[in-house]
Amino acid sequence: MKKERINNYVLDYTERKLASGKLFFTREEYKNEFKSYSEAALVSALNRLIKKGKVVSIHKGFYLIIPPDRMTKGILPPSLFIDSLMSYLDRSYYVGLLSASVYYGASHQQAQEYFVFINKPPLRGKNKKGLKLNFVVQSNIPKSGIVKRKTEAGYVSISSAELTAIDLVRCQNNVGGINRVVSVLTELTEEMHGSKLKDILENESISIASLQRLGYILDKLNERDLAEVVLDSIAKNRRFKVPLKTDTDKINFPYNSKWKIIENIELDLEY
Repeated sequence: MKKERINNYVLDYTERKLASGKLFFTREEYKNEFKSYSEAALVSALNRLIKKGKVVSIHKGFYLIIPPDRMTKGILPPSLFIDSLMSYLDRSYYVGLLSASVYYGASHQQAQEYFVFINKPPLRGKNKKGLKLNFVVQSNIPKSGIVKRKTEAGYVSISSAELTAIDLVRCQNNVGGINRVVSVLTELTEEMHGSKLKDILENESISIASLQRLGYILDKLNERDLAEVVLDSIAKNRRFKVPLKTDTDKINFPYNSKWKIIENIELDLEY
């Protein structure tokens, strides 16, 4: 009888959270709510909801509440909880790559992976109910080029169209290769602005090789104004020959002297 009572109390707790617009709770909140119950009883009641698919443990100590209309998928869209999760972990972040490009009209580019940039130390990726959270570690979270977008549950930090373009080229192997990058950029450039791109290039430390590749692709897409912004930013830097595709041979390929790019892959520009 006592076990059934705590089960009902915990279910009521999650339903009250949902009614107030909260889609998650932490272990600390949960334990504080039911101080008079033993650890074993609380774990048992929580596991019961997890088995029923009403709650999902997305990270140790952080639980998602699945509303009735999301039960068939069994998981929440990450845009509804990623900001709260990263706040719980006390980590700076931004959503990037293909996951950010969706906000700029490249909806057909959406992948099963959800890409989140973080600083060190690394976080292990999550794979729950068909959703894969991929944490990409970089030296520093940029101070420019990150914007807030409103969601049903609050806000989410995402890369601007300009920073997304830079990251896509820099992380080409994370998203399926350079031609996948080109296909996204054909849509992303419609949302890019030269002044915003210039601001990022002036204020952030970005590898020259990545910018050579970005400028080359923008040129090939006839986005000459954007390409010139990139060229101006690297004009005074020492540049070396770099392959367009990062993981193939560098010899016996055509060479673009303007960008110092080894054209070791043919770009598919028919989009």
